[in-house]
Formats: sequence, structure tokens, C-alpha cells
Amino acid sequence: MSFPITPSYTLTGRELSWIVASYFIGCFTAGYYWTRWRTGQDIREVGSGNVGARNVGRTLGTGGFAITLLIDAAKGALVVGGAVWLGLRPEAVVASIVAAVIGHNWPLQLRFQGGKGIAVSVGALLAYDPFLVLALLAVFLPVYALLRNVTLSGMIAFALAPLTTFLCGVPKVEVAAVSILASFILLTHRKNIREEMARIGAPRPLKESPVPMHKGSNDEV
Repeated sequence: MSFPITPSYTLTGRELSWIVASYFIGCFTAGYYWTRWRTGQDIREVGSGNVGARNVGRTLGTGGFAITLLIDAAKGALVVGGAVWLGLRPEAVVASIVAAVIGHNWPLQLRFQGGKGIAVSVGALLAYDPFLVLALLAVFLPVYALLRNVTLSGMIAFALAPLTTFLCGVPKVEVAAVSILASFILLTHRKNIREEMARIGAPRPLKESPVPMHKGSNDEV
């Protein structure tokens, strides 16, 4: 059985099955289940309401942040590893990665209230081609050195990632993968980007310099 996508490409039944499975792998949002198990709380009702590592870290500390980050990244790596083990073509591998990120960001069992996809994307890209992550870092590090802002630096790195990977001559299918993931990440972080831009653009309050008081002046109390 095959499923036509374009006139020149069709998905096999195996490829379609793994893409669907990848979505449900992505739905396993570690932050939600780890917080529920440790505290009984619904992480979607705490802090920013996000199930990602940063929000979990606010509730459970560094340990909760690290565990959530590692499990979410492992999901992305698992999806790529499974696709390679099944012998899927590069286009189907990319589709599986995208499906996992969609599952993480919009999990069915949590009424589509999930994470923002960075950890899953990075884990998948590391497993697929570590050079893609190096390309991200090559943009992130100098931008962070200039702005000293993790959120904005990360968003700029993802925004420029498609161009960076294209200029580095990586295969077109990998450029497409980075482009799609970058679009999702920028979409889910749009509120954060607006907040950070507003914070940077806000005028800084001027420090009031003490006014010298002179004996006999009218300003004495």
C-alpha cells in the first residue's frame, strides 16, 4: 500500500505508520507527567502554563528541568533512530521529526496544550545530523555574546538556521527539516519574542542625581 504526496513521491505504509507513531511519541510530554507524579500538580496551571523544561524547572528546580529536557530530547532522537532502523527514506525521516514536534506542541491527550518544541527538535537534529546543531550554535553563540539574552538569541539562531544550513551546502531535505522546525519554534515562541523585544526597547529610568542644598536657599525644609 502507498499514499501519494506529490507526483514524484509516495509514502509507503511503513513510512506512514511510523509518522503516525512519531506523533504519539511526541505526545508523551515529560514535563506534565513528571510534575504530576512528583507533586500532583498540573504543570499547565503553574507558572507560564507550558509543559516544557523551563516551566518545570520553576516548580521542581534544576533536577526537574534537566530530567524534562533530557526526556524531551530523547523523544526526538528515538523518532530518528526508529526511522533509520526501519529504513525510511530521508523525506519520511523528516516527516517523522515534524510529527514528533507537532505531538509535543499539541498533544492529543492534553487537549493540545503542550510544549514549544526546542528540546525535541534539538534531540532529533542531533540524531539526524549533528552538523545541523553546530550550525545553530554558530549563530547562537555570537548573538548571545552581543545581546546577553538567551530567548532572543535562540530565536534568532532558529530564524537564521535555514539560511545558514543552505549556505553550508547541506542536502535540501535537511534544509527543509530545519526550516519547518524553525517555523514551529518561532510560532510557539511568538509571545516570548514580543515580550523580550518590548523589554529591550523599553526606556531605562534615569537615575536621579542628588541636588546640592545650599545654606539659606529657599529649598531648605
